[in-house]
Amino acid sequence: MERRLGNLAQIDLDPIIIACERMAQQYTGAIIIIARRNELQTFVATGEVIDGRISSQLLENIFFKNSPLHDGAVIILENRIKAARCILPVSDTTQLSADMGLRHRAAVGITEQTDAVAIVVSEQTGRISVCVGGTLHKGLTRKELSEVLDREFRQKA
Repeated sequence: MERRLGNLAQIDLDPIIIACERMAQQYTGAIIIIARRNELQTFVATGEVIDGRISSQLLENIFFKNSPLHDGAVIILENRIKAARCILPVSDTTQLSADMGLRHRAAVGITEQTDAVAIVVSEQTGRISVCVGGTLHKGLTRKELSEVLDREFRQKA
């Protein structure tokens, strides 16, 4: 059973936003899951534990194409990169268009099952998407990404 967190932890969002923007410019695929009240231990256990301070450089290195950790998701919990290469549930919704890949389907899947927020950078298009509550918001600018994350984390902390 997943342990639920009390208050939402203050998350250092700026390095996440910077990393996503840089990875989008370089067409580096990524999926970043930010835990809220649910610790996501079931999913953390499927990956490699890192437990490192959030930094744009660390996120970019994890998702670098030749990194052994680049496949799968990064899970951020209580302002720490808890694990990389995590396996997530894939949504079976028919609402997603056929051009949505596994990263996008996993973002929808994890946010259908938990209260986490998922960020996806498309390797094919370089576009940034955010998924909250099973709803995918595609093609966000850096400013729009920042606004969504502010709304989901900074104002609730």
